[in-house]
Amino acid sequence: MSDAVELIGQVLGNACLDASMARAILETALAREVDPLHYCATVLGVSDAALMERAAAWIGLAFYPKVPSHLEGQLQPLRLEALRDVRLVRLKVLDRDVAFCAPDFLGLLRLKAALRQHPELARYLCLVPERSLRSYLVRGAGRALIDSARQNLTRRWPRAAAQLELTAGARSAFVLGVVMLVALVLMAPYVSQLYLLPFAILMLVVPALVRIAALAVTPQEPPQSSERGNDADLPVYSVLIPLRDEAAMVPQLAEAMTALNYPPDKLDIIFVVEASSTTTVEAVQAQLHHPQFSLVAVPDAAPRTKPKALDFALPLCRGEFVVIFDAEDTPHPDQLWRVAHRFRDAPQLQCVQARLVIDNGTENWLTALFAGEYAGLFTVVLPALSRWGLPMPLGGTSNHFRVDTLRSMGGWDAFNVTEDADLGMRLARLHHAVETIDIGTVEEAPTQLGTWMAQRSRWMKGWMQTFIVHNRDPRLLLRHAGLGRTLAFELMILSMIIAPLLHVGLLATLLARWLLGASPWASGWDFWSLLYLGIFALGYGSAVATTWAGLRRLERDDLLLVQLLLPFYWLLSAAATLRALHELTNRPFHWSKTRHRPVSRNRLRLPAPARTGWQLFAGR
Repeated sequence: MSDAVELIGQVLGNACLDASMARAILETALAREVDPLHYCATVLGVSDAALMERAAAWIGLAFYPKVPSHLEGQLQPLRLEALRDVRLVRLKVLDRDVAFCAPDFLGLLRLKAALRQHPELARYLCLVPERSLRSYLVRGAGRALIDSARQNLTRRWPRAAAQLELTAGARSAFVLGVVMLVALVLMAPYVSQLYLLPFAILMLVVPALVRIAALAVTPQEPPQSSERGNDADLPVYSVLIPLRDEAAMVPQLAEAMTALNYPPDKLDIIFVVEASSTTTVEAVQAQLHHPQFSLVAVPDAAPRTKPKALDFALPLCRGEFVVIFDAEDTPHPDQLWRVAHRFRDAPQLQCVQARLVIDNGTENWLTALFAGEYAGLFTVVLPALSRWGLPMPLGGTSNHFRVDTLRSMGGWDAFNVTEDADLGMRLARLHHAVETIDIGTVEEAPTQLGTWMAQRSRWMKGWMQTFIVHNRDPRLLLRHAGLGRTLAFELMILSMIIAPLLHVGLLATLLARWLLGASPWASGWDFWSLLYLGIFALGYGSAVATTWAGLRRLERDDLLLVQLLLPFYWLLSAAATLRALHELTNRPFHWSKTRHRPVSRNRLRLPAPARTGWQLFAGR
């Protein structure tokens, strides 16, 4: 114990007043089940470089601030998941092998004891900061990590992966099928084919009835404790933040992440940045003085998608749980510990989707409609789907997973441009429980029509990809998911794709027939005109009811009247669908980047704790 106390005093330097303070810090770290070195870095604010340099002086070893670049070589670990636990790399330096290592606290004590018995070992050992060793390992294993990011899901799902199943023939057949179905339904009044009626009802009436049902059965959230409890009981939580060309957003993100009400020594926050986005890499590097932050630079390689970047970083996560946040996100400070408690209370639960809330809904009519759409989806529809045990298209952010479950599933589909919806279906195929939670993440809606159109077209294209991929082997899908989940998936995804086209087409047909004199109020009223009017009214009414209910639950009554513009919003969605059909044929894996901007609004803040860091030991 004397060596351990002495080491704590050494690495803390002049900030540690005496041995009793060092002992208190050591006991606190051990009680929290955290490595004492990591505790000193994350809670007491000592840099990992200073910690390792002082430890090297105490042991009597050489120190180097990073693994020398001219010694770097290709690293091929047997298991990529083991990278996060690697503490040593052996490299050739002149005439001898030298081990560059970043030991944990216990490892340093063992090195000290070993050098007492074998002082000659000092010629073959050099300490480096842990962050520097991690960077070296990621660079050395870059090729293997990229290969894994692109291939891992394919190995797990050989009959349901976009890389294999989105062939040119499959894409062309899907586009042709969509065009034919929409055309046949719209032509039904002129060819009097009543057998087309069930399809129109399935695509338009059933989703409307589902929304109405969701209004009635949306459950109350599971009871949540108001205190995060003992920090020692909380697990390590990984946070993945994928970024590309988002340098301006990094300071805002760093502020949001440091505001999280979670023990800093149990946070593993990884900024996953495309290496080609040099300004964003530099912006993140400027924030690495926060010890819980780390940077993973993803080599430039196809496909240039968010899920590929996430798959690249997944083996590096240290946490028991992991959550995804996007560039514009400001999560509620209590979100992580609340979800951690929910995972603890429900061992069968594998994924939790936090509520996404749009905070710039008053900026213009487009943001208001987007805010209403999100309010209806995340406060009404998704909680109902979770309650019913049906496939749930996840949001692209603020979804929390058990890390082991996510890895066993193969991670994300690197070639799917809406990896969230695809992953929701894979969870359903494996019968994994998914829940929503009412604590939210603040996001910004697109303010420009061009930005909205690019984003919505990508979403539409991703839903098309998901539908094609999971239907390439329908019998396997049915065997995995069961009849109920399979039918729900088919109806939900296909209606999301076709409904905008049908709604706009039905409205146009209805107007055309009225202009030609086929009014339902004229003598000998027209069956098809009345039918189309009823379908349109039901769809529009259920959508407005859902958005209004969601906005009322969020106390955003100021956005209610704007939702009456939903028919125009559907017209825009139809245009986005047509663009997505074109891109599916010509650029199936192209990721249309959504541009974000920093904001200066009153966001959710973490109340300052009464005593933190060194204040805990100031009275000793």
